[in-house]
Amino acid sequence: MDRFRWIAGSLCLATAGAALAQAPKFPVKPVRMLVGFAPGGATDIIARLLAPSLGESLGQSVVVENRPGASSQIAGELVARSTPDGHTLLMTTQTLMTSQMIEGKTFPDLTKDFVAVSLSATSPLILVVNPSLPVKTAKELIALARSRPGEMNYGTGGIGTTPHMSGELLATMAKLKLVHVPFKGEAPALVDVIAGHVPMMFSNITASLPYVRAGRLRMIAQTGLTRSPVLPEVPTMAESGLPGFEIIGFFGVMAPAGTPREIVARLNGELAKSLARPDVREKFTGQALDPGTLTADQFTAFIKEQAVKFGKVIRDAHITAK
Repeated sequence: MDRFRWIAGSLCLATAGAALAQAPKFPVKPVRMLVGFAPGGATDIIARLLAPSLGESLGQSVVVENRPGASSQIAGELVARSTPDGHTLLMTTQTLMTSQMIEGKTFPDLTKDFVAVSLSATSPLILVVNPSLPVKTAKELIALARSRPGEMNYGTGGIGTTPHMSGELLATMAKLKLVHVPFKGEAPALVDVIAGHVPMMFSNITASLPYVRAGRLRMIAQTGLTRSPVLPEVPTMAESGLPGFEIIGFFGVMAPAGTPREIVARLNGELAKSLARPDVREKFTGQALDPGTLTADQFTAFIKEQAVKFGKVIRDAHITAK
């Protein structure tokens, strides 16, 4: 009996040793985190908030790279085609998914060509206008837009972005004729609103709040169903005469499809540690960002739910790439 126990124990040790030997080594070099938008936008800001602490946890530097254009599809393609070893990641939003729906493309597909790693944050948007625009509430803005059908422009960081979805939802629910002006990122769009070239836009709070505080933008509403604790004085779109209006942006980390589960689990765990750090949470909270707390599997399910939700917005608003 002792002999059999010794053999069984030896087999277990051998199996465990083989598993350890086969487990992929990670990380063995710096990790690249690609952002599909220009510097200064919310996605870029969140990536740069997380990169230092994630690098500390991994023991390798995490380098944020901006590859703006095509509503984040350029960055998405680069990551989707990269080696699935955890060393190339994508900090993304729902934009990659919704822009694909709008344009009818099949690659890269957020639900097929990537594996979900970690939800980083969720946040409502705020409707901001150039201070010279003679409106201080969403109701006044709607009235002005109705008096100028087809003349009111709104800026966004590109087709399919959360601000784009918000603008189209506003046009649909308020029965307005608005003109969408897409940029290569949220930051360039904000610059044109501040300059007065574009009168308004829905913006991620993270990117626009500094300009609001400096008096260069005026915020008139937010897109959550309830007011953000960071901006309790700003009414929701639902309170402003559009019941049921809700758009919540999400930001998360993805890896190429085929990335080993062990690496995905490691990244999810290390990102969770970063998001739990008091200094990181303080920075997130100060910008109305709700840190993510999902496992990789839960984030996968969340993305599928968002695909259904935003797909309905696209269909109802008849959004096309033209």
